[in-house]
Amino acid sequence: MDAKQPIALTIAGLDPSGGAGIIADVRTFVHFGARPAAAITSLTFQNSQRVFGAIHESAESLRAQVLPLLEEGRIAGLKIGMLPTADLVVEVARLLAETDLPAPVIDPVLQSGSGYELMEKEAVDALVTDLMSWARLLTPNIHEAEVLTGLEISDEAGMRQASAIIRAMGVPAVLVKGGHLSHQSGERPTHAIDILDNDGQVTVFTGEWIDSPPVRGTGCMLSSAIAACLARGISLEESVQAGKDFVAATIRHAGGVTSLPADAQSAAGN
Repeated sequence: MDAKQPIALTIAGLDPSGGAGIIADVRTFVHFGARPAAAITSLTFQNSQRVFGAIHESAESLRAQVLPLLEEGRIAGLKIGMLPTADLVVEVARLLAETDLPAPVIDPVLQSGSGYELMEKEAVDALVTDLMSWARLLTPNIHEAEVLTGLEISDEAGMRQASAIIRAMGVPAVLVKGGHLSHQSGERPTHAIDILDNDGQVTVFTGEWIDSPPVRGTGCMLSSAIAACLARGISLEESVQAGKDFVAATIRHAGGVTSLPADAQSAAGN
């Protein structure tokens, strides 16, 4: 094992098709120069088209997966994805309180792209009350930000307002992803906006709108890329930019990750 290679852990669901979840996270960790580790919260039954169902892990089985990993070396980066039940949310909060796991990048996965609910309402409540304050960064998309805040978000001002409200819930930093932002004019968008509120310092990330077939797992890839970069000691703003570049390259190639863009390679130290 390379002593300079940080360990990055993903706690998330397993998508057997590999498009999202733990497989996408591990693939991203490797590309960003981190040694991957993983703990499964749910075994989902899905393909590239839709989710057919899932069997969730218990809090006990999740703990049993994580604790042995902590004996092998310090976890430098942590990404948390699908947490379908309140018991799992509370257990992750306990693990963060009782161990030296780093402050995680949390991707609040509420539903699949096909509309399958991946997080029970009680789990969402537990996310707010028990887990969010442990985060380094929360990465909701527009729908997830609306659920968490009760807002109807239709523009950049709404994204800024949502990020401020979520941060007031105890999260030091929030990245509201604008890829699902509705365009009231009905015209084809020319750019995509993401809003990072890092302890009140707001950074607007503007990128080109890539007209491409839908790519699954982009939220998983972005959050795990950020976690891997943070594990390497890169600043949050630079980590977000590297993650966005990585996802943009993936969308452009829309058939799988074949290479990193130059900026992401630089951030990864490769």
